[in-house]
Parts: sequence; C-alpha cells; structure tokens
Amino acid sequence: MSKRTRTAWLFLLPVLIFYAIFLVFPVLSSFFLSFREWNMLTPPLQAPNVGWSNYKYIFTEDRVFLKALSNTFIYAMVTVPVSTALSILLAVLVYGRRRDGFWRLLFFLPTITTPVAIGMVWMYLYRPNYGLINSILNAFGLHSLDWLNNPATALLSIMITAVWAGVGTNMLILYAGLKDIPETYYEAAAIDGAHGWRRFWYITFPLLKPAILFVFVTGMIAAWQVFDFIVAMTAPALGKAGGPINSTMTMVLYMYQTAFEYLNMGRASAMAYVLFVIVLGISLVQLRLFRRGGIESY
Repeated sequence: MSKRTRTAWLFLLPVLIFYAIFLVFPVLSSFFLSFREWNMLTPPLQAPNVGWSNYKYIFTEDRVFLKALSNTFIYAMVTVPVSTALSILLAVLVYGRRRDGFWRLLFFLPTITTPVAIGMVWMYLYRPNYGLINSILNAFGLHSLDWLNNPATALLSIMITAVWAGVGTNMLILYAGLKDIPETYYEAAAIDGAHGWRRFWYITFPLLKPAILFVFVTGMIAAWQVFDFIVAMTAPALGKAGGPINSTMTMVLYMYQTAFEYLNMGRASAMAYVLFVIVLGISLVQLRLFRRGGIESY
C-alpha cells in the first residue's frame, strides 16, 4: 500500500468508525434482537431466542400493528401525491413572476419551523370550541367538528397539516428543476402554437421528472416514518399519542411505544425491519415506474 493510499485511509478512518458505530452496529444489532424476546432489563445476549415469533405475532395477533400499518399506508398514499401535485402547481405559478423570491420565502417558512411547533399551532387551530378552522366553518353556517378527537377526522387533520408543512420544500426543489429547463424548448413550442396546458404536459412535466422523482421518493420515505406530528397533535389533547381508538396510530409511533413503554425491544425491532422492507419496496417500484417513463434519458 502506497503512502498516498495510507494517508487517504487515515483521513477516512474517523468517518468509517463513526459510520460503523452509529449505523452499521445498530442495524445489525436490531436485526439480531428481532429474533429475541428482550425487555431491556437484562443483557441482550441473554434474551431468549424466539425465532420468527415476533414477526408472526405482529401480523397475526397484534391488531394495533395492523391498524398502524393501515393508517401509515393511507397517510403516505394521500399526503405524498397531494403535496407533490400542489408543489408542482406552486412552482409553475411562482416561476418567472415578479418578486418570486418573496413567494419562495413565504412557502419555505414552515420548513424552518420545528414539526412539534407546527403540530402545536395546528392543534389549537383545530380546537372544537374556539379554533380558527371551526370559526370559519361557523361563519358559513356549518357545524363545528371535533377534528382531533373524532376517529373519522383525526387522521385527515394530521394529513392536512403535513401537506401544508411539506409543500414549501418540495416547491423549492421543483422550482430549481424548472430553472434547468432551457428556454429554447418553450420558444420552439410557441412557434408551433403550443401554449398553456400543452406546453406544460409535453415540455415542463417530462423535463421535470428527475426533480419529481426525488420529491416523491424522499417524501414517501418520510411519510412512512411520520412520528412528530402525531405526538404533537394528539398526545396533549388525549393524554397519549395515537388518537381516539388508534385512529392516528402509525408504525413508528407504535414501534416507539412497544420498545420504550411496553419494554418489548425484540418485537419493536421486528416492526422496524418490516417497515424497512416496505419502504425499500415502494422506493424500488417508484424508481422503476419513473424510468419506464423515460427518466433515464435525462
């Protein structure tokens, strides 16, 4: 090994050690614990080996996990497409307008606010008696809704908040993607008589696919790991996060409760690996679908 190679490895060593301690080791140890019944009160190596029992239990006997899986699926499949569509619309509307920097800042401000603070503010907006949203409904002659305490509207309320909070970041990414599209394409389209919707569908949307793919994949990964909005908006009102009759229980929240409240780290680790497989599978499907549409040519 040459001196130059040794020097390079010497500089990389601190990063590799950090990576091994805080990523590789936890991933491998959680996989090991997913086959154990460990309550965190005894050494993990002394925990009894239960094989695939943890995985079998969460799919066949744990109704709360199945409810959390269903809620997380609905949350991800609604918030991500809606947020992406709104972000595309806002990016197109803002692009090239006067004072576009002001509009970008305005939509980006929720991103620099912590999710817990956003959740607390929206929790007050949803208040059944004096919340702003119900006041607006009453002004139009509609009845007030108990948004966060009603199982029919609790998850919807959190999804609305999540879309509002995430649309700004996605808009900036898509706005940057719009700036990379050469103006010559639009000039040629104008000569051919293409305007408005046709120009967007045949020029803007295809050339914006790489940015849309990034927004969609990262948004889907984040949506399947939603935790902070659920805790901030449901725990103060109900005393325990998860909503009425687990209507807002999500996989990461239930994972946390299983590990640190019920002291069943083995079962929580099994849930974590189920979540990993789901997110990986969805990401691969998204990549394949976008490539089928021609994204690899950009």
